[in-house]
Amino acid sequence: MSGHSKWANIKHKKERSDAKRGKIFTKIGREIYVAVKQGGPDPEGNSKLKDIIAKAKAANMPNDNIARSIKKAAGAGENENYEEIIYEGYGPSGVAVIVEAMTDNRNRTASDVRHVFDKYGGNLGTTGCVSYMFDKKGIIIIERTEGVDEDTLIMAALEAGAEDVTSEEEFFEVVTSVNDFSAVREGMEKAGFEFLEAQFNMIPQTTVKLDEGSRISFEKIIDALEDNDDVQNIYHNWEE
Repeated sequence: MSGHSKWANIKHKKERSDAKRGKIFTKIGREIYVAVKQGGPDPEGNSKLKDIIAKAKAANMPNDNIARSIKKAAGAGENENYEEIIYEGYGPSGVAVIVEAMTDNRNRTASDVRHVFDKYGGNLGTTGCVSYMFDKKGIIIIERTEGVDEDTLIMAALEAGAEDVTSEEEFFEVVTSVNDFSAVREGMEKAGFEFLEAQFNMIPQTTVKLDEGSRISFEKIIDALEDNDDVQNIYHNWEE
């Protein structure tokens, strides 16, 4: 179960600036807010919240920040309300793009996302226009270190219900179905493994290569979307 990763969208561990890290924490805080509103503040009785807390810890979000986000959501009134919206479209050369947003102003976010696509040679499409090209999977990334035994990791992942494990030079990638993600994540945690990432991902079934000009334009789309506070996740089928 080793070899080159089949997916191009897996983000590698990298140093982030304080500003970038703060933006990540803000986005995770919104996910916590929505999860608490939907299922309550107790992670033991709210599996979605439990998964997001694991994602937050993998992103090195301090426990105090996590606790404050849960407390804020639990005490927030009806005036505060975020909704999850998914946008689909195409970048230069037909690259398929899925944008997951969380917003308190649907019109503002739609306008901002459309502007980014239009500005850099893409176009926003209708719901379902590209999502059929992707499979939703749970992805757990574990750093390859001297303390991580590959055979033990693979055995623990498969026994917990993982679909596959791939071995890379710097990390291991555990893939799960959507339904089994929580069980696999908890099984890996109990086995003593720490995560670089633990979240859902939209995996492209096929990928697209870009020439230099299209690549530069598409990177501008990605950068602009990532800078938008309402945008939570971006998935695409560009073969990086």
